[in-house]
Amino acid sequence: MKALLLHRDRDFDAQPPPPWNTPALIQDLELGTLFGAMAGSDEFVRGVVQTALLDSLADVDTIRYRQDVLRDSLTNAAVVRSLYRLATEAFVEERKLRYWTVFRSPGTILHRSLDLLGAFEGLLRRLRQAAGEHGNEFQSEGFTRLFATLRRELDDDYFVKLRDHLRRLRFREGMLVSAELGQGLKGAHYVLRKPHDTAQSWVERIFAQKPPAYTYRLHPRDEAGARALSDLRDRGAALVANALGQSADHVLGFFAMLRAELAFYVGCLNLHEHLARKGEPVCFPVPERADQRRHAFAGLYDVCLSLTGGSRAVGNDVDADGRTVVIITGANQGGKSTFLRSIGLAQLMMQCGMFVPAASFRANVCSGLFTHYKREEDPSMKSGKFDEELSRMSDIADRIHPNGLMLLNESFAATNEREGSEIARQITAALAERGIKVFFVTHLYAFAQSLSARRSERTLFLRAERRPDGTRTFKMVPGEPLQTTYGEDLYKKVFDC
Repeated sequence: MKALLLHRDRDFDAQPPPPWNTPALIQDLELGTLFGAMAGSDEFVRGVVQTALLDSLADVDTIRYRQDVLRDSLTNAAVVRSLYRLATEAFVEERKLRYWTVFRSPGTILHRSLDLLGAFEGLLRRLRQAAGEHGNEFQSEGFTRLFATLRRELDDDYFVKLRDHLRRLRFREGMLVSAELGQGLKGAHYVLRKPHDTAQSWVERIFAQKPPAYTYRLHPRDEAGARALSDLRDRGAALVANALGQSADHVLGFFAMLRAELAFYVGCLNLHEHLARKGEPVCFPVPERADQRRHAFAGLYDVCLSLTGGSRAVGNDVDADGRTVVIITGANQGGKSTFLRSIGLAQLMMQCGMFVPAASFRANVCSGLFTHYKREEDPSMKSGKFDEELSRMSDIADRIHPNGLMLLNESFAATNEREGSEIARQITAALAERGIKVFFVTHLYAFAQSLSARRSERTLFLRAERRPDGTRTFKMVPGEPLQTTYGEDLYKKVFDC
């Protein structure tokens, strides 16, 4: 059996190689805050949601498949959480029996597998019961198929056979093993045999003709004989122990995948509850193909800011459809970096099948998300700040592909205005020519003005809104770059002028 709640045709890979730029994404987008809110106190959920968010989907159909499953999860949150707890119980039972793995003889494998399957029987019965009671409440393809599989595979006949096999393999009436004499009169070809039919009455068993047999009884103090007998039992049980061990591992593997795939949706439920308590809007985004140039949204906000702040975050409305380059300028502390972070977070959330923090959102999927944010001075003094910026940009250029998404925040400002502007212009032009979408927050006026002068329909200019009295609204509005970033406002605020 398979869960198939994250992919239509394959299992979820819980441990793929992390993207090359994982540390930068976590730092620049403050993903630790998002992971923490989704996980709560469950470290397993944290690991799964981190993997799912960073291992972005490029297939629009798979994104929509997950969205449907997530809609079902939001509608039936209590059922999904109970299924996750049930799958987790399987590993609680497995840990109780982990001491058996120290001894790898056929006998210990047999006993461990019997105990595991005995514990799993109750969990499987509860799974089937949940499928019968709640299956009709789910509409998505993923959950509908899962519940149908559970009802079909875990029918009454399955449990009758399972219980009968487990009873027989306890060998409470002894183990029947056949063998042949091999070279040197040693035993060979050990085979475990099915016990004789015990359905006869006691009278029939007494008077029935029995095959000739020889009996050997061990003395209670015969340790060598006991070891020899144990060795005979292990040889006879080797094949069935191996088969039973594989069966137990197969059922445990199903619970492992069910747990991992449900953990993603439990993380989404946790985040949704956090945002709902603050009255923050969320929506299911509309993903478009990678070769499209779509980026339009209403009320988009930084979900990490909302999770850590006391009040609701400010949302932004932008229509960047058809644009390849978006230049963001304006007043200091006007919300530009927060806006840029909201772009990256929404893209990652959309491309793992989640809802996004906005009233509405539509964007094309990207082949990869990259960030180039300013960094603090290198404390080891191995290189200058500008050298470090160029080195990071070179590493990104080696790995970014067409239809990628590039977020730059105050990049190339570590040198003078003229040189920084020229470098920013050339790098932005090269990225755009390769079909890479660029969002660039900058204070380099010469750079922004040179792009504005070209009047390209592929470039959009946004500006952090500032009211005449100096108040920041933290809104991004269409606007050409200005020569000032209103640093005087901050001077007056800090020095109380």
